Amino acid sequence: MGSRSLAVVILAAGKGTRMKSELHKVLHPVGGRPMLLGLIDELRKLDLKKSVVVVGAGGESVRSAAESDDVLFAEQTEQLGTAHAALMARDTLKNFTGDVLVCFGDVPLLKAATVETMQQRLAAEDRPASVVLGFRPADPKAYGRVIADEAGRIRKMVEFKDASPEERACDLCNAGPLMARGEELFDLLSRISNDNAQGEYYLPDVVTVAAADGRDSAVVEAPEAEVAGVNDRRDLSRAEALWQEEQREHMMMAGVSLRAPETVYFSYDTRIEPDVVVEPHVVFGPGVRVDRGAAIRAFSHLEGAHVGPDCEVGPYARLRPGAKLERGAKIGNFVEMKKAVLGEGAKANHLTYLGDAEVGPRANIGAGTITCNYDGYFKYKTEIGAEAFIGSNSALVAPVRIGDGAIVGAGSTVTEDVEAGDLRLERAAQASKSGWAARFRKAMQEKKSRSR
Repeated sequence: MGSRSLAVVILAAGKGTRMKSELHKVLHPVGGRPMLLGLIDELRKLDLKKSVVVVGAGGESVRSAAESDDVLFAEQTEQLGTAHAALMARDTLKNFTGDVLVCFGDVPLLKAATVETMQQRLAAEDRPASVVLGFRPADPKAYGRVIADEAGRIRKMVEFKDASPEERACDLCNAGPLMARGEELFDLLSRISNDNAQGEYYLPDVVTVAAADGRDSAVVEAPEAEVAGVNDRRDLSRAEALWQEEQREHMMMAGVSLRAPETVYFSYDTRIEPDVVVEPHVVFGPGVRVDRGAAIRAFSHLEGAHVGPDCEVGPYARLRPGAKLERGAKIGNFVEMKKAVLGEGAKANHLTYLGDAEVGPRANIGAGTITCNYDGYFKYKTEIGAEAFIGSNSALVAPVRIGDGAIVGAGSTVTEDVEAGDLRLERAAQASKSGWAARFRKAMQEKKSRSR
């Protein structure tokens, strides 16, 4: 990166009415977190000196979501265009002498490496007044065109509706982000005219104002996917798809096996070590870590969970926040864990709920077992010792402790502690009545025939 310091102005004052949502547009999630926060985190890789988010009237939700020690805010009280919005950061960046990137909070896939390239171009020997980010879309549609020479010096920027047929034939389009020196940016912004059909001040006109001063601007290019903007729910879906595709590639290159990559969904903080196998249709919500050698079977959903080395999850398993599997532990189909630890080598193979529980090493949890952890007001903990065996269809009513090596017989409802090595049976006495079922069926059939 250049030797000059860097600041960013993120424009997030737009109302985003096309989202048709009470949630502010830049707070809609991509990769499991608000797109604005994802963009800020990506740009933090550049060691920003200052980050300014420009919010509009009613932007309290954006302030609340993005509030941080290294994020400042400016307000645009009137929606008068993108250049006007950027100008609102002038007081916040007063006396800042580094380079300033102006970008949009609804372009969530912008990469730090691209911003670094923009800064390097701004520092080149020809010292352009500004650097614009361009892209070459598969379908240029009605994007504004950037007319530039082979060296990337911009000769003209023109809106599609104002472009000539020759200019429309150019496939280099304006992506939106722009960079200029802090000592010059706000002067350029302040001289932009709103003499256009919309009566607004547009950020790309920085290039026009600089050209009137006899100074060139330059363009650098980014892939189309990186500059995808989000204006409505369709765009949000596309941005999510692009983000997921990138994460899948990253995971596989890092040594994770994805059996059907297009069916697996990650979150921004998913951490998976090499030699993990992920089968089809798995969803990783926020806060998941999977250690080396684990297998995540098909149709499982994980969130806020830690899967230890050589563990097995699923198929059709759900790990909720606070779930932890220690080395070699296994949960199978239709098992749910929440705020629970499954010790080393322990198993819960099917049809089980473990909530607010701690299960010791090598314990076996039979099918249909539930920890009854909630009385309608408070949560309580269940402790199951090492090598304990819980029979099928058991209900463990917390708070309760099952000692090491203890056995709970199938069908038991356990309300008191079980000592280590003990057997606990909680069943009604069984009785058999000879011939009763046959007599009952005969009586019912006769009754039914008389009622016809």
